[in-house]
Amino acid sequence: MIKCSSLKALFVSITLMVSLPGCVWIEGTEDLVRYVAEVQSRPSRPIKSLPEFEAYEAFIYEGTTLRNPFVEVVKFVAEDDEDFSSEIDPGNTPAPTDARIKEYLEGFSIQELSMVGTISKGVDQNWALIVDSNKEIHRVAAGDYIGLDHGKVIKVDSQKLKLIETISNGRGGWITRPRSIELFESKEP
Repeated sequence: MIKCSSLKALFVSITLMVSLPGCVWIEGTEDLVRYVAEVQSRPSRPIKSLPEFEAYEAFIYEGTTLRNPFVEVVKFVAEDDEDFSSEIDPGNTPAPTDARIKEYLEGFSIQELSMVGTISKGVDQNWALIVDSNKEIHRVAAGDYIGLDHGKVIKVDSQKLKLIETISNGRGGWITRPRSIELFESKEP
């Protein structure tokens, strides 16, 4: 069996053998000294002046007020749909009022909302069950407001919710457009 002291001596000797090659003294460094002196005696090159700084000109992007080009402007509705014919105004509609208190679903865009069902009470009383992006279910009836574009629900039936949105026409006026949210049917069995 190897003793502990002989193991320590072996470890120390290996460490010394590994570190000794780094401690070799080199004589005859005159050529190195001569080369350094020669490089230092050369004339230095002139330093190029810094390029002229051009001031940054800020650009104010005003396109945020324009419509999103990737979202369809209007879902066209068949001409024989009486629900929308009396509500659509392609001319100058009055600006939406800020006097009423905004409803909860007016904080979501129409694309974030989906219809998952309906509730009926009698013949005339229909509610749409709407799921928002927070996965919360809300009951919506005709006359309620939803969406970011002042959408007023016109009619709720068993397959879709119909609404009219009031949007800017881009020239300082307002127009109305029809929208609908159709019933979402799951593909799972």
